[in-house]
Amino acid sequence: MGEISIAAADRIIRKAAGLRVSEDAAKLLAEYLEEKGMKIASEASLYSKHAKRKTITTSDIKLVLKK
Repeated sequence: MGEISIAAADRIIRKAAGLRVSEDAAKLLAEYLEEKGMKIASEASLYSKHAKRKTITTSDIKLVLKK
């Protein structure tokens, strides 16, 4: 199991759509969100390293999201 739980993905879909959610749909969303999050974090770490920091900051994440 990944870092994002199926239950969390289920809640996101239900909150957005107001509909019931199949377990497969929640699982797929959880996997997708985790993959996207990993890519964002990886890119943000490049900005942090370039600035000679060991901490990823909000501005690093914002820079990645602007792309």
